[in-house]
Amino acid sequence: MTDNIPLQPVRRPKRHDGKHRNGCCPWSRCCGMGDFRPRTVWLGHPEKREQRYPRNVINNQKYNFFTFLPGVLFNQFKYFFNLYFLLLACSQFVKELRLGALYTYWVPLGLVLIITIMREAVEEIRCYLRDKEVNSQIYSKLSTRGTVKVKSSGIQVGDLIIVEKNQRVPADMIFLRTSERNGSCFLRTDQLDGETDWKLRLPVACTQRLPTAADLLQIRSYVYAEEPNIDIHNFIGTFTREDGDPPVNESLSIENTLWASTVVASGTVVGVVIYTGKELRSVMNTSNPRHKVGLFDLEVNCLTKILFGALVVVSLVMVALQHFAGRWYLQIFRFLLLFSHIVPISLRVNLDMGKMVFSWMIKKDSKIPGTVVRASTIPEQLGRISYLLTDKTGTLTQNEMVFRRLHLGTVAYGMDSMDEVQSHVFSAYTQPTHDAPASRAPAATKVRKSIISRVHEAVKAIALVHNVTPVYESNGVTDQAEAEQHYEDTCRVYQASSPDEVSLVQWTESVGLTLVGRDQSSMQLRTPTGQILNFTILQIFPFTYESKRMGIIVRDESTGEITFYMKGADVVMAGIVQYNDWLEEECGNMAREGLRVLVVSKKSLTEEQYQDFEARYVQAKLSVHDRSLKVATVIESLEMEMELLCLTGVEDQLQTDVRPTLEILRNAGIKVWMLTGDKLETATCTAKNAHLITRNQDIHIFRPVTTRGEAHLELNAFRRKHDCALVISGDSLEVCLKYYEYEFMELACQCPAVVCCRCTPTQKAQIVRLLQERTGKLTCAVGDGGNDVSMIQEADCGVGVEGKEGKQASLAADFSVTQFKHLGRLLMVHGRNSYKRSAALSQFVIHRSLCISTMQAVFSSVFYFASVPLYQGFLIIGYSTIYTMFPVFSLVLDKDVKSEVAMLYPELYKDLLKGRPLSFKTFLIWVLISIYQGSIIMYGALLLFESEFVHIVAISFTSLILTELLMVALTIQTWHWLMIVGELLSLACYVASLVFLHEFIDVYFIATVSFLWKVTAITLVSCLPLYILKYLRRRFSPPNYSKLTS
Repeated sequence: MTDNIPLQPVRRPKRHDGKHRNGCCPWSRCCGMGDFRPRTVWLGHPEKREQRYPRNVINNQKYNFFTFLPGVLFNQFKYFFNLYFLLLACSQFVKELRLGALYTYWVPLGLVLIITIMREAVEEIRCYLRDKEVNSQIYSKLSTRGTVKVKSSGIQVGDLIIVEKNQRVPADMIFLRTSERNGSCFLRTDQLDGETDWKLRLPVACTQRLPTAADLLQIRSYVYAEEPNIDIHNFIGTFTREDGDPPVNESLSIENTLWASTVVASGTVVGVVIYTGKELRSVMNTSNPRHKVGLFDLEVNCLTKILFGALVVVSLVMVALQHFAGRWYLQIFRFLLLFSHIVPISLRVNLDMGKMVFSWMIKKDSKIPGTVVRASTIPEQLGRISYLLTDKTGTLTQNEMVFRRLHLGTVAYGMDSMDEVQSHVFSAYTQPTHDAPASRAPAATKVRKSIISRVHEAVKAIALVHNVTPVYESNGVTDQAEAEQHYEDTCRVYQASSPDEVSLVQWTESVGLTLVGRDQSSMQLRTPTGQILNFTILQIFPFTYESKRMGIIVRDESTGEITFYMKGADVVMAGIVQYNDWLEEECGNMAREGLRVLVVSKKSLTEEQYQDFEARYVQAKLSVHDRSLKVATVIESLEMEMELLCLTGVEDQLQTDVRPTLEILRNAGIKVWMLTGDKLETATCTAKNAHLITRNQDIHIFRPVTTRGEAHLELNAFRRKHDCALVISGDSLEVCLKYYEYEFMELACQCPAVVCCRCTPTQKAQIVRLLQERTGKLTCAVGDGGNDVSMIQEADCGVGVEGKEGKQASLAADFSVTQFKHLGRLLMVHGRNSYKRSAALSQFVIHRSLCISTMQAVFSSVFYFASVPLYQGFLIIGYSTIYTMFPVFSLVLDKDVKSEVAMLYPELYKDLLKGRPLSFKTFLIWVLISIYQGSIIMYGALLLFESEFVHIVAISFTSLILTELLMVALTIQTWHWLMIVGELLSLACYVASLVFLHEFIDVYFIATVSFLWKVTAITLVSCLPLYILKYLRRRFSPPNYSKLTS
C-alpha cells in the first residue's frame, strides 16, 4: 500500500562485509574490487576505466559443481540428530560395536540423504537454468565497428547498450537517448520495487539532442556516478561533455537512470552502463529472507531431545543391571545402538514430506485460486495464529480510488452534484467573463462569477498538478499513431505511479477538462468546447514520502502566465497555504467519512521570480554533496503564502468479503491489529466500516503525546477502560514504546482490536517483534506493498496480497493470496488441518519407534540383559519403510471435520491455540501406549512360543505389523480411499516378502493354525483395550468437532 510513508528497499540489504564485499575470490582486493567507490565512466570507452569492475553475471546459486556435495552434507550434519545417526552408522565399522548387517543403519540414513540431495540438486539446476537464460540474453552494443551483438554476461562498464521495447535492462545504466517523439520513456519496475505502475524516465538532454545514436561515440563525454549502494529510489551523478563550447554540465538523478531488472515499456533506448554484476542495485537489494523455523518443529525437536535422554537412561540402566561387568563402556555403546530406534530417523523425512503435501493442497484448492506457498516448511504455523496484523490500503481496501468530494471552503460538491461542477467548467470556457445576465442583481452576478472562476481554477489545478501521462493504444479500428494525433478518447489510458493521481485526472475528464497529451516539456488539456490548451512544463517536483507533496511550474502558452501548482497531505500543506479558518476542520470531516484528502494550492510567478528561482535550482541540482538538502531548501523558498484552491476527497473501497472474513477471524480467537500509514480519522473510519471495530465497542483514541509525563497520564486513562478498541498514532506509539514498552504492550494485548495509524515500515516490524516477545504467541502479518515487506518478514507467518502495487509483498511473503477474504480459508481449513495432521503424524512415527524399542528392551531383560538385537537385516529396515510407511504417511489426508464445517464454526480453531494436538500430555499418552503394546507383543510371543527362537521372531514381528496397521485405523477420523489402499498394500507387501525372509522367519511355521491363533490373540490383547477406551471417550467425553459431525 502507499500510505504516506517512506518506501523501504525491495528486500533487506545484503551484508557487505567479509567475503560478500570482496567479491568471489580472495584476491579481489588486489584486483581493485575490494571497496565501492564513485567512478568516472567514459561513454563508449570501457578500456578507460579507473578500476576493475565485476562481470555482469547474475548468479543466484547456493553452490557450484565442487561445493555442492560438501555443502549439502555439511548443512545436514550440522544438526545434532543427523550427526548422531551418522555416528551410529559409522560405529558399525568397529567390530566390537557391530550389531548386525551394515545396511540396517546405512540404508535409512542413505535414503534420508538421497532425498535431501535430490531436492537440493533440483533447486540448484532450476536456479542455474534461470541464471543461464538471463546471462545469455542478446543485446545490441554501439561500437566503432557499428552495432554489434553482445551477451548480457559480456556487457562492461562504459558500454553503450541499445534496449528495445519490452526488453529487460541488462545492467544499471544512465539513459542517453530514446526513439520516442516526446523525448522520454516508460519503465516497468515491478520486478525491482514491486510496483505495477510505469515510471517515467528522462534522457540526458545533451545526448538526446544529437542527430543519431552513433554520434555518442564521436563526442568526448563522461558520467560521474556515486559509489554503488542499495537505494533504488535515489541517484546522484553528473554528465559532462568536454568538447562542447562551452563544456556542458548536467546533473543526473533517479529520473535519468535505467536500473537492471526493469523492462522498457515504450520506445527504444540507449544507455551507458555504470554498474555491473554484484554492484547492480537489484543484486545489492537481494538477500535471502530470514529462515523461519516453525513452533511445531521446535516442539518436535524438544520431544526428540526427551527421547534421546530416555535412550541414554535405558542404556545406562541395562549396563547397571549387569553390575557394570567387563568392558561396560563398550556395552553402553552397544545398548545405545540397540535402542537407537527410540529416536526415529524417519521423523524428519515424514514431516518434511507431509509439509510438501500440505503446501500442494493449498495451491490446488479451487476455493482460493492463485494462492502460492513460498515457505513450504511452515504450513502448520497457519493453524496457531493468535495475532493478525494487517495493512489497510490495498489489503483491507481495494486501492481503487473513486473521486467523491470537491471542497472549496464555502461550498462542497459530492457525487450527486458533479453536474454543477461540469456546468461551471463549461461556463468558464463559453461565457465571456465580462458578460452577465441583465436580469440578475449585481451582487448575485458577482457571486456567480466568483463560483465559476473558483471551480474552474480548482479543476484546472487538479488537471495540471500530477505525474500522469496519457498513453494511446490501437483498439482494432484506430492505430496508435492516428489515435495519438487526434486524441482519441477510446484509445487513451492513463499511466501514473499512484492510483490517486489517475482517479483525479479521470474526474477532471468527467467534468469537461481532459488531459490529452503530455511529454517531457509540455502538457495539453482539452476544454469542453474542444479547444486545446497548451502548457509548457518548466519544472516538476515529484511526490516523495518524506515531503508528502508534489509541485509543478507551468507556463500557459496562450497568456504567458507562469503558475506554481502544488498538492499534498493536509499536515504539510497547512503551513504552506495562506491563513484560513476551514482547512483543518474540513480535512477532519472528510477523513471521518473514510476519504483520502489532498490539499491543492497555487501561486502566480513573474518572469523575474521564475528566472531567479531556476538559476538557484539548477545550481543546487549540480552539487554532488548534500544535493537533496540544497534542492529542498531552494524549493521551499517558493512554498510560502500559496493560495488555497480546494480539497479533494477520494474513497478507497473495501475489498470483497472483508467484513465476514474479519468476523471469522475474531470468532476463531484471533486478535486483529491494523497498522497503516494513513491518517487517524481515515484509519478509524475504515476500521469501523470493515467491522474491525464492532458497533457496540468503545474506542479509545490515544491523545498525541511527546513526553514521558504525557505518556504516563494517557496510559493511566487508558488503563481505566475495559474492552475497548485502541487507536494510536505512530508518533505517540514511539514515545510509549520508548518509556513504557512493557505497560503499553500489556494493555494493548488486552484490547479486542488495535489501530495504529501514521506507522512507518520499521514501526510495523517493531510491533510484530514486540508481540512475539511479550506474548510468546504466533503472529501473522498481511500486506500488499513495499512498505509491508519488513513486517511480513518479521512475522511468524507472512501473507502477501497481490494488489495494485505489484508483487513486492507477495514475493517476500511465506504465503501469497489474491484477495484478503482467502485468508479465512487459509487459516481455518488449511492451517487447522496442517497442524492437526502434523501432530498426529509425528506422534505416530514416535509411537512406531517406541514400540519396537520396548520389545527390544523386554527381549534383552529376559535374556540376562544381553546386547543382542531382536530383529536383524531387512526386518528392521522393512518395519519403518514398506511395511508401515504408506498407512502412517496417509495420516496427512485425515481430517476431523469437512472444510465447510471448519469455516462455519471458526470456534474450532480456538482449540488449537492451546497447542493440545501436540503437548507433553499427548506425548506421554503415546509413550504409555507404545510401552503397553510393545510389552504385550513381546511377553505374549515369549509366553506362546514352543521350541525355536525363530518362532518368537515370527510371532512378535507379525503381531507388531498388524498392531501398527490397526493403530493407524484407530487414529483415522475420516477415511480416504488412499488410506485403505495404503493399509492393504502394506499388508500385501509383508505377506509377499515372507517368501524371501526365510533367514529370519520359519516359512512353514507361519502357515500353521498355531501361528495364526497366537498372532491373533496377541494383536487383540494389544489393540482391543485401546479401541474400547476410544469408544468410551467418544461416548462420555466427546471432542468439540464430533458434536458437529454427528
